[in-house]
Order: sequence, then C-alpha cells, then structure tokens
Amino acid sequence: MIRTKAYWVLVLILSIISLNVLAQEVKIELGPSEIALNETFTIKVSISDDKIKSYDQFPEILGFQKQGIQQSSSMNIINGQMSSTNSIIQYYKPSRKGEFQLDRFTVKINGNDYSSPGKTITVVDARASQRQSNVLDPFDELFGRGSREEPEFIEIDDEAFFAASVDKSEVFVGEGVNVSLAFYMSEENQAPFQFYEPGRQLDNILKKLKPSNAWEENFNITSIQPERVSINGKNWIKYKVYEASFFPFSDGEITIPSISWEMIKYRVAKNPTFFGANRLEDYKTFYSAAKSIKVKPLPPHPLKNEISVGEFQLRENFKEKNAETGEGITYNFGISGVGNVNSISKPRTRQIQKLNTYDPNVRQQVNRGMSRVTGIKEFSYYLTINEPGEVKLSDHFEWIYFNPRLAKYDTLRPQAVLNITGESKVNQAISNQRLGGIYDLIEVESNKLSNQRYKSYFSIFINILLAASVILIAVLIVKKSNG
Repeated sequence: MIRTKAYWVLVLILSIISLNVLAQEVKIELGPSEIALNETFTIKVSISDDKIKSYDQFPEILGFQKQGIQQSSSMNIINGQMSSTNSIIQYYKPSRKGEFQLDRFTVKINGNDYSSPGKTITVVDARASQRQSNVLDPFDELFGRGSREEPEFIEIDDEAFFAASVDKSEVFVGEGVNVSLAFYMSEENQAPFQFYEPGRQLDNILKKLKPSNAWEENFNITSIQPERVSINGKNWIKYKVYEASFFPFSDGEITIPSISWEMIKYRVAKNPTFFGANRLEDYKTFYSAAKSIKVKPLPPHPLKNEISVGEFQLRENFKEKNAETGEGITYNFGISGVGNVNSISKPRTRQIQKLNTYDPNVRQQVNRGMSRVTGIKEFSYYLTINEPGEVKLSDHFEWIYFNPRLAKYDTLRPQAVLNITGESKVNQAISNQRLGGIYDLIEVESNKLSNQRYKSYFSIFINILLAASVILIAVLIVKKSNG
C-alpha cells in the first residue's frame, strides 16, 4: 500500500515538472525577408512563463552590423490564468543593398540550445516611411492605441574615459614601475554603462601590453571594484581592470601602447513607457593614450649585471649567540623590502678559518599591493665553528644591491656575533674530511720515486746532448778560422 502511494506521488511530481517544462516555450522569430536600407532586421527570442536569465551571442550576418539588444516583457490574465512572456531582440542594420543569407544558427538561452533554419534577406532602397515596430506597450490596446511607431532611442553624452597610468616616467634597469589600466566615470555621469567581457578583453590586451625586455609581476585583479578618486578637483569613480609592476632587464625605453576598451553603453528611450523597453544595448570603445618610460643604465660597478635593484633591509634571526665548538648553528640571512624579490640572489661569502658553511635553504614571499611589489627572501645557513673565540658574521657574509632612491650602491652586512667556547676541533674536522686528490692515490701507488725508474736513460740522453753541443761549437770555430 505504501509503495503504491509513493508511486503515485512520484508520478504526480514528474507530471508537474513536465507541464512546467512544456509551459516554458521558446520561440525564435526572424525579421521580414525584405527590408529597406534605412530599416533594421531583427532576431527575436521569446520565452513563456520564465525569465531570460542568460543568453550567448547572436549570429553575425554578412552585410549587416549589430545595433544593440533590447529586452521586453509582457503579462496577460485570461479567465484568472496568468501568463507572461519575456523577449530579447537583436537589431541588425544593413550596410548596403543586395541579397544576404542568414545561415542556420543556434542560440543558447538559459543554458539550453535553440536553433533556427535561417533565411534569405533582401535589402532594397531606403523607404520614406518606417516600418512599424512589433514591440507593443500593453497599455496601447487598453487606451485604444492599437499601433505605434518604433520607439526612438537616444544616446546620452557621457563623462567617462579609459586611461593607462604609470607611477614613474624614468627608472633604472631593474627598478620597478607600476602600470595600471582603469575605466573612469564622473560621479555626475548620467549615461548608463556596463562592463563587456572584461576577461576576454584583458587576454587580448596582455598580448600586446607586456614588454619583452621586462619581468612582469601581475597583481591578478579578479573582480572590478569601484574606487573614488579626485582628479583636478573633480570626483570620479575608478574601475581598475589591470595592474602590474614591470622590472626592465636593459636600458632604453618601455612603451605602453594605446589600449582599446569596449563598454556596453545603453541608449535610452526618448519617450519611455511603463512596460516597454526603455533602453537599447549598444557599444562604445574607449582608447587610452600611449605611455613611455625611460630606462637608465646603472652606474659603473663590477657586479652591476648581477645585483638586485630596490630598497632593501637585512633581517636576522639573532644578534648574539653563544655556542660550543663543533656545534651546528642555523643562521637566517633575510632580505626584505621593495623591489623584484624573485631576482634576489644569495649573499656573497668570504671564507674565514674558523667558520664552515653549507649551501642555504631558500624561502621567499612576494606581496603585491598598494601599487608596489614587496616581500622577503630568506637564506637559511647551517654553520659550524671549530675554534673558540668571537666570530663576527659580517666578516663572512655580504649582500650588495643598488638603491634607486639614493641612486647609489649599498651593502647589507650581518650584525650577528657568535661567542664560541670549548676546545679547538680543527684537527678533528680535518680528519673527518675527505682529503681527495693525490691523497686518494697513496694506497695504490708505489712508494718508489718515479725518477729512479728512468735514471739511466736520462743520463745517456744528457751525455749525447752535451757531445753534440761540443761538436757543433768545434765546427763553428773551424769555419770561422778558415774564413
């Protein structure tokens, strides 16, 4: 009995779902087969009893230009039954006369694909009177207005621009320059805007924006957020779409080309109605002005092609430490500050008799924010000291860099001091080391001097050489006396 009830409940639920799906009818209506040069062709998609939540791009038509998208909705109540229809209309403006083919196409509405067979469109000479719009205001029939002219949409003047900004016009090789792209709109702006596929546009921008002679630290903006700024005493809303710091590899010039940025700009109805579409989707492209940054060479220095550029400080994990001879000690040489953290190399070391060091472990952290790149790179060394006494690590470690703000080279040296106590373990350390080289041959080589093996041959060769010299001298003397 319970199974029977459950079965009928399931059938009822599926029936309701099926009726709902069937009620959501989607229609694709194409404009007339013949239009005048001063008229528009339309593709209209209507869905009943549901909203248009998402849709993809309408097809391109050869010989036509897209003029914008209009959305409309209507509601009817008949015999107590309410029904609604939502529509979206893509307008196309012909560019020339002739016969054009709209091929079969598919459009995705609310995640589902709907297809249309297409049609042939003939464009004729311009007509004096305009065709009447299919978009009706529901109140037209209520007040006895059976038909009306196509709504007129006008473009509102905007106070907006797109710009590239740089924080420096001149930098040294290796010094960071911050570059950002942003859309600005005045707080008094009345024109309605909306961002149009920012991700796709940025992908195309990055292909021509990033210079080949510089390292890029991208700030990776994931969401476009409004920011209030003041320019020449006027308030603007700034929408930053890209930000990065460039660190040039060589002197010369970094060029930021003019960048195009497309926005959806709506045209508004000149005579708005209650239920009719009161704005028409259109597009406007903004262009930023090109920028150039001069890159200066570093002053002469033996290591100028190897050092980092920035404003850095030294961070150590201790200032003074007591230890015994032979004891292992971990020392962290950390470099923090503003600059290209990825380019920081390990400090230079000078060998001193008391101190043994090994290759360091490296850890780094890079922070991007506040229009600059900061971070820390830490070199963790393992040290051993075999003789007692005071060991200043400044005698062993140093890190040279160029400070662009002071325009000079500087050196970071440790302040840490090791106080070592205990007995000397120099001999023990030597015995524990593999001497290598000729010492590895002691066990396998003969202990007989190698020159003993060839002593007789060497003596004979010397005697022959001396005899030949005497004979040569004698011949020269005889020739000279005869002459």
